[in-house]
Amino acid sequence: MSNFAISSLGKAKFDSPLKKKFGLSAKPFVSDDTRVLFNPVIGEKGNGNCINYAESFEMAGPRGKIFFNPDTVRCAIVTCGGLCPGINDVIRSIVMTSHYHYGITSILGIRYGYQGLRTDDEFPPVALTPEEVEDIHLDGGTILGSSRGGTEDIDALVANITRLGINILYTIGGDGTQSGAHKIAQIAASKGLNLAVVGIPKTIDNDISYIQKSFGFETAFSIAVDAITSAHVEAKGAPNGIGLVKLMGRHSGFIAANATLAMNDVNFLLVPEVPFDLDGPNGFLAHLEARLLKRHHAVICVAEGAGQELLSGDKELERDASGNIKLQDIGVYLRDRINAYFKTKNIPANLKYIDPSYMIRSAPANPSDSIFCTLLGQNAVHAAMAGKTDMLIGSWNNIFTHVPIELAVSTRKKINPDSHFWYNVLQVTGQSPNMRN
Repeated sequence: MSNFAISSLGKAKFDSPLKKKFGLSAKPFVSDDTRVLFNPVIGEKGNGNCINYAESFEMAGPRGKIFFNPDTVRCAIVTCGGLCPGINDVIRSIVMTSHYHYGITSILGIRYGYQGLRTDDEFPPVALTPEEVEDIHLDGGTILGSSRGGTEDIDALVANITRLGINILYTIGGDGTQSGAHKIAQIAASKGLNLAVVGIPKTIDNDISYIQKSFGFETAFSIAVDAITSAHVEAKGAPNGIGLVKLMGRHSGFIAANATLAMNDVNFLLVPEVPFDLDGPNGFLAHLEARLLKRHHAVICVAEGAGQELLSGDKELERDASGNIKLQDIGVYLRDRINAYFKTKNIPANLKYIDPSYMIRSAPANPSDSIFCTLLGQNAVHAAMAGKTDMLIGSWNNIFTHVPIELAVSTRKKINPDSHFWYNVLQVTGQSPNMRN
């Protein structure tokens, strides 16, 4: 059974400053006993006909009592990993909530990820004030900069956190970032430090488990729709036209799948979770040929992690600073293989290849994501001030939750090929459910 318990630094004994803002009403405040069910479907396998409270999340939100005295708190924000829409929105929300609602005046921005947290000689932290962050949500990227890796020496990170007098650390990043945050929280606890470590999951691929969605994801597949629209126009505008779009998704094809469902113009969706063959009578190329001969145009959407086994063979693969395998370019590979295939078949084909990845990563958040980022930041501050630690803010069944970091990074969220979601994708594309020989 999964462990949904949230760690705490100790008893919350200070009255929340929010009580004055909300008056005598208790409605805005949340009790630790308020739970959000992990599996809300009664009668589903593993759930029986009863509610399993053991597998439920602690509900996020402001607490009536807090652990930290706001007058003595110094908090810090670090952003790690690749860029993603909405990072600045989260930073802004944390700063505004900390300053205006809890009266915290000492807020540090750690520059360039964990590298800047390891030592401040090269990248000294910056003071974050409401004036400094007032307009940053209008821009993409992160005002703090970001980097990968930097968690090789967790003891050095904790030592520098202690030297800087940080009581609360907000970690904005994906599974690698949050795994580092988990280690920081563990070492701090072993040393008896009152350090709250609260994560805000940032993964444009939406691949962190026990999280309904991560911020930036909706913006990502919304912009990806524009690329698919362009591919469809190009495909229909030429005889035997083929529009090929490569989107993000190292291990999970959620961006490509959601963009496909949003558009209904994709004929073939290739994702990491569903292996496929290129050659043979039931391979992808044969299916593409049949589509082209029948309809004279086709749109293909491929996630960056799809088909890697076709490219790599048995050779050793390189890794980046975060330990991620450096993927080979499936988009360029497919482009070349498709062109070569139709050339040998003496079938004229006009292929246009589109890769909007960095345009998507660097874009500002759309309004829906901006709202989500604002609420993530608010709930992160509420949790940290209550003394919660070694946890991140998630959402489940459209309710904000507290999720133990160890649980969230225990497995990667992927598309289930046997799910209703994937069946919906197959209905939209009309592709064969098994392009394997």
